[in-house]
Amino acid sequence: MQHTLRSVRETVEGLWPLSGAEGWDAPGLLSGDPAAPVERILLAVDVVAATVDEAVDTGADLLLAHHPLLLRGVTSVAEDRYKGALLARLIRGGCALIAAHTNADVVADGTSAVLAARLGLTGTAPISPAPDGVTGIGRVGTLPEPTTLGALARALADLLPPTAGGVRAAGDYHQPVSRVAVCGGAGDSLLGSDPVRSADVYVTADLRHHPASEAREQAILGGGPALLDVSHWASEWLWLDTAADQLRAALPGVEVAVSDLRTDPWDFAILQ
Repeated sequence: MQHTLRSVRETVEGLWPLSGAEGWDAPGLLSGDPAAPVERILLAVDVVAATVDEAVDTGADLLLAHHPLLLRGVTSVAEDRYKGALLARLIRGGCALIAAHTNADVVADGTSAVLAARLGLTGTAPISPAPDGVTGIGRVGTLPEPTTLGALARALADLLPPTAGGVRAAGDYHQPVSRVAVCGGAGDSLLGSDPVRSADVYVTADLRHHPASEAREQAILGGGPALLDVSHWASEWLWLDTAADQLRAALPGVEVAVSDLRTDPWDFAILQ
């Protein structure tokens, strides 16, 4: 069966409906001819020079990224600006570009659900549920056996691809943890939600100083979780394998590959 970008787009939007995206988001088809054939898809978290080169150099017809390239408004795609240069490289290389962002976060097997499953959490539910009660942002669940904050941090470090930032923790290394809330990507907006505040630990990325500090001060008074801050890229990279399997099942005959390139922006860290 010959698949076109149009049919692949329909499949992508069936797996990760655009209706699930946040209002500020910009997922969907960014570039490409809907009538063009698609035989190979490359999945990546970020649209950066390295993943664009990988897609074009390996003959991919479509780069399916988690993060939209044009999430923020632009007034030019001139090639002396990096976004314009990336788009031009893709277009000249015959590689289309689609993003599945918050619409891929909220589904039952989205980014946070995959992270929760890989941690072995049971009885999971969304932190911020959609009206159906099944889909939504983040996940909260219970570990099969209680552990300590330090042991969970070590397990996360072993589970996630390595990055310069590693895993940062706020809380007592030996404190027991059982109830775990997770949000792949930036999740400090959920720090005040009841499911997070009632958890023993919250695993997310991009925690800023003031929200994290306020959450920890509240925890000292007995009203909040320990924190584990991981790489944004790493927390969402795990989802790519699940997405690839779904695409392979839905698009027989299409080769689907996952980029192993690290697109976390940090290259090294110096501990003081």
